[in-house]
Amino acid sequence: MKRFIVNNALSLTLFGLFLATLVGLMVNGYVHQNEELQAHSQVTQSFGSYLTSNEFYEAVFENWESEFLQMGMLVVLTIWLKQQGSADSKKLRGKEDVDTRSRYSIIRAQSWKTRRKAIGLLVYGNSLSIALFGLFFVSFGLHAVSGTGAANQEALLHHQPQQSVWQYMGSSQFWFESFQNWQSEFLSVGLLIVLSIFLRQRRSPESKPVAAPNKATSE
Repeated sequence: MKRFIVNNALSLTLFGLFLATLVGLMVNGYVHQNEELQAHSQVTQSFGSYLTSNEFYEAVFENWESEFLQMGMLVVLTIWLKQQGSADSKKLRGKEDVDTRSRYSIIRAQSWKTRRKAIGLLVYGNSLSIALFGLFFVSFGLHAVSGTGAANQEALLHHQPQQSVWQYMGSSQFWFESFQNWQSEFLSVGLLIVLSIFLRQRRSPESKPVAAPNKATSE
């Protein structure tokens, strides 16, 4: 168990922080939602009811979608685009290990067994971006569905008409919720890439060596 913890300390710590902050979201979201209901002279919710409400799911998934989008875009854009001096960019010239092509070609594969293996390698060779964009689209869809429910609940309080998921997805509210998260994610990633050109963090693999020149580009 000790070896497992040591070997997986980074992911365990990050998932631990995720759970801690998720609990914080649950508690504070519950309090805030009941304050909103009381302000409109509505019956307050139990904690369990809040955790199954559209308001809670919307708060979670509209943030998740932006995280998965920026990670997926970073993975894909760094395939082709480079940034001189950045620790997160491939070198400006020459090929690296990540550029190695699969020795299997789907088009040239003669047998179904070979073709199936080639397809498997193609999928596996792009599995990181597939997973990240898959999680983005799932989160995007859940944001749309839960956001529709939350918006309709708000509409009831103000005696306004209900709307479908497609109507909500075409509304300025839905895209405002999305863009307010997307812009911050792209800004933070862009800043990380640029700041890593000039700034260092000793002993971190996300930083270039302290003595490395600013123009040195390393992956």
